[in-house]
Amino acid sequence: MSEQNYDLNEQQFNSFSEFYPFYLAEHSDKTCRRLHFIGSALVLATTGYILLTGSWALVALLPIIGYGFAWVGHFVFEKNRPATFKYPLYSFMGDWVMFKDILTGKIAW
Repeated sequence: MSEQNYDLNEQQFNSFSEFYPFYLAEHSDKTCRRLHFIGSALVLATTGYILLTGSWALVALLPIIGYGFAWVGHFVFEKNRPATFKYPLYSFMGDWVMFKDILTGKIAW
């Protein structure tokens, strides 16, 4: 992937495949990527726990867990504004594609 400079306020994306390189550029810091991965893994584990135990009240924690880890990564380590504020659907999709890419070794942990 080539390094590109993106301006979140000016960039428009017509598809997720156009958006994903931007998403990855916004996650160049390894600690930020790790925090995203940990948050996503905890969301999956919590979802499994909810389904197994019927503890439906815990569903309210899912966005706090997922976005909490991700936003610490952006504001503290990446020092940028999460793209989810402007591109919520593509960013959500990007979280899970990046999670898969880390799991499969396509992106460094």
